[in-house]
This record gives sequence, C-alpha cells and structure tokens, in this order.
Amino acid sequence: MKKIEIPILLQHLENLYPDADCELVHRNPFELLIAVILSAQCTDKLVNEVTPGLFAKYPKPEDYLELTQEKLENEIRRIGLFRSKAKHILETCRILVEKYGREVPNDYDALVALPGVGRKTANVVISTAFGVPAIAVDTHVDRLSHRLGLTKATNVLDTEKDLMRKLPKEKWTFAHHALILHGRRVCSARSPKCHICPMQEICAFYKKENKKLLKKG
Repeated sequence: MKKIEIPILLQHLENLYPDADCELVHRNPFELLIAVILSAQCTDKLVNEVTPGLFAKYPKPEDYLELTQEKLENEIRRIGLFRSKAKHILETCRILVEKYGREVPNDYDALVALPGVGRKTANVVISTAFGVPAIAVDTHVDRLSHRLGLTKATNVLDTEKDLMRKLPKEKWTFAHHALILHGRRVCSARSPKCHICPMQEICAFYKKENKKLLKKG
C-alpha cells in the first residue's frame, strides 16, 4: 500500500466503524485482562457469555486466590484450553496481589511477564484500559494487513512493526479495533465479501484477484 493511500484506508475504517472498540465486555482493567487471557483461540462471543457469571462471583484478583484450579476450570470449562488458562489466571492473580497491590500494571513489560499474557494481550490491555497507543495483531489484523498490502511480514511481530511504522501513532488503537471488525464482518478468511468492501481501490488482494478474473475472461 502506498503512503498516500493510508489516509484513504483510515477514512474508510472511520466511516465503517466510527465507534470501533474492544468487544470483550469488561468494567475495569482487571476484568479486561482476564477476558483477553480467556479469548486466546476463542471467540469474543463465547468469552462474553462466560465472563459475566465469573466476574459476578470473583470480581477481584484476591477472590481467585481462594479457588482451586479444578474449581476455576469448572467455571470456564466452555472456553477452549480451559485448563491452561485456569492455571495462568490463578498465577497471574497471585502476582497481582503480591507484587502490584491488586492492580493491573500500566506497563507493557510488567504485563508480558504475567503468566498467559503475550504481546497481543498486553497491547490490548494497555491500549484499551489505559489509553496507551498500541496495535494488537490477532489473526484478523494480520490477515487484513497482508491483504491490503500493509505488510509482507512472515510473523506477527514484524506485522506489528510494519503497522506501527506506516500508521499514525494516534490511530494505532482505533485501527487495530477497526481492522478486527472488518475482518469479522467483511474480509473473512474464507470467501471475503470483496463485492461490498469500499476498499477495493487500495486493496492489493482485490487488485490481484480482479486481475486474475480479467485474464480468465
């Protein structure tokens, strides 16, 4: 994607998703952290079905210290990888209580040091909960970044670096949420709805596919 096309991309995203934000239901940074840990390899929809009951029973980090791993596993059993996630959540809550005064740290390095918290999770938390500009590269963001021609990276870290370099910093958080929504609603992994997408003029994937069709015709 050419540099002059970046403002066009952002304008399309703002027109389509003016209120783009994290779709995981949460009331505070702690709930967001737990929800994002649970969302790995799982849909936000399912996580949002499980967390209201979980947070009603256990709203604070210290509440989880009273639970056995088996008890927490039963609470989140509908979530994929529930055993490892239960272990990570219990360990993370212990660290939050013992090291951070029961608060979620507003620091990237501190977040990624928590069990079950990777780069994507940390970026979601610092951007959504604390307003720090960041880009969390999930499968949707990575797929759209390649299709649009924003990156040719072979790993998500390099995709993130390319996006940070090409997009204005004040738009990082918005762009990552908007790209996720576009990936879910229009630019799906299989059978993307290119015919209704307003970004055809700047999309490398569409131009390539359209060129193939013209050759066949």
